[in-house]
Amino acid sequence: MLNALIESITHFITSFISNTGYWGIFLLMMSESALIPIPSEVTMTFSGFLASAGQFSLFWVIVVGAVANLVGSLLAFWLGYWSGEHVIRIWIRKYGKYLLITEHEYNRSEGWFRKYGENIVFFSRVLPIIRTFISLPAGLANMNIWKFSLFTFIGSLIWSAALAYIGFYLGANWNSLENYYRQFEYLIAAGLVLLALIYIYKKIKELPKKHSA
Repeated sequence: MLNALIESITHFITSFISNTGYWGIFLLMMSESALIPIPSEVTMTFSGFLASAGQFSLFWVIVVGAVANLVGSLLAFWLGYWSGEHVIRIWIRKYGKYLLITEHEYNRSEGWFRKYGENIVFFSRVLPIIRTFISLPAGLANMNIWKFSLFTFIGSLIWSAALAYIGFYLGANWNSLENYYRQFEYLIAAGLVLLALIYIYKKIKELPKKHSA
């Protein structure tokens, strides 16, 4: 069931990009950052693959992907800014299932923003899932819009470039990308585990201070 869904989404993305060009890349990447579950891993790597075949310019694939991410992120940012946390939570509980958004994922992105501050907007752009939701708590926290835009664009540029280069250099071996996705997921999982261990370690160190207070 899950594999069939993934295959359907992948087929839609690759067909859409093939037929619409740069506008297709822009719409898909903007939608992903605007909380619509369209995997940029497929969008950008396939676009990089098409660049290797001469259909696109690799430079413009990367730029279009990053700009689209910025536009979509600003939409999510303003949603958080104007709606407020209570409205956002009601919206997620009521409509989140249609966009594959859960309150748990929102809580995690909000927790990361509170813990690591505004810098997480930059670093989250290269992390699956949380990169999509971090704009909401940034808007809720009334983060400076220019700083948010700068962090988002630079982080999205790195993410778009990395994925596009994978597709570009794999070239005709498009079908082998699945192995790279899985290796990338393992790397991200290991990083998250490491962050969790660091967090737990810091909390343990703080215990004596709390008891003595």
